[in-house]
Amino acid sequence: MALELKSRQFRLEREADWQRLELLLAKFERGRGADLTDTDIIAIPVLYRATLTALSTARAISLDKNLIDYLESLATRAYFCVYGARTTLLERLLQFFAHDWRRTVRALWRETLASAALTILGAVTGFLLSERSPEWFSAFVPEGLAAGRDYDASFKDLHDSLHGIHGSSGLGVFSTFLFTHNAQIALLAFALGFACCLPTAFLMIYNGLMLGAFFALYVQHGLGVEFGGWALIHGTTELFAVTLAGAAGFRIGWALAFPGRLGRMDSLIASGKQAAVVMGGVIVMLAVAGLLEGFGRQLIDSTAARYAIAASAAILWLAYFYVPD
Repeated sequence: MALELKSRQFRLEREADWQRLELLLAKFERGRGADLTDTDIIAIPVLYRATLTALSTARAISLDKNLIDYLESLATRAYFCVYGARTTLLERLLQFFAHDWRRTVRALWRETLASAALTILGAVTGFLLSERSPEWFSAFVPEGLAAGRDYDASFKDLHDSLHGIHGSSGLGVFSTFLFTHNAQIALLAFALGFACCLPTAFLMIYNGLMLGAFFALYVQHGLGVEFGGWALIHGTTELFAVTLAGAAGFRIGWALAFPGRLGRMDSLIASGKQAAVVMGGVIVMLAVAGLLEGFGRQLIDSTAARYAIAASAAILWLAYFYVPD
């Protein structure tokens, strides 16, 4: 009873200050900091220090736990208001591109290698099987994505498809379909990673199978080099983005299957934050790939120039991510 009376008296003497601090913090946290007067702004650090003193006293004389928890929460909120970092949107974006995204991608290097290896495995398998039998090409490439580019197509049709001679009804439709397909693969590879990595692994292999099947088709018609330039001018960026999306999915799936010392929930939270940072950058890469697909590949008809742009993009991305800060 004596402790309860002591706690009540302690609260009554100071509660008005706590309530005022709560009201000021609520305005600040709702983005209404501009409504605070000069007196309010000066009062916040004063009330914060008074709250810390009250918290210290409450702990020292062992007042009830609810009061101590309340004061800890209030002091924490006030701390971020008084000492929290103030960054603008531009500063946050610069921080993301200069440090956060690069470091997070480097931290996922094992998952990135696994994602790339599965894609390459699928591409080699798709190439070898499609080269051996056209039926495999039909199995790996949806009819809508092929858009008439199959083993029944003539050399002229396939050649023209690489150089935009068919116009919007040919190259434009096909390239847009291909870009949309790869963007969907990237998002699904990330979103389905929670299923112990299996759907992500399947998507990486499937994307490689389709790429290998297309390459086999053009090689069979003597257009392998030209197809490589056509696909890679934006493909180095786009496929890298898909690979990173797969890596993000693998990180989440691995955390779920093998949480380690942190425990499953904590491990998922930590891996989810990393994956979210990577996917934020993947969206940027897909946008860059879209620009290269929409302008560079349509306007640049030289195979050598296409390869030069593809190689430059690959070098720039690798340097950006893996050259130390």
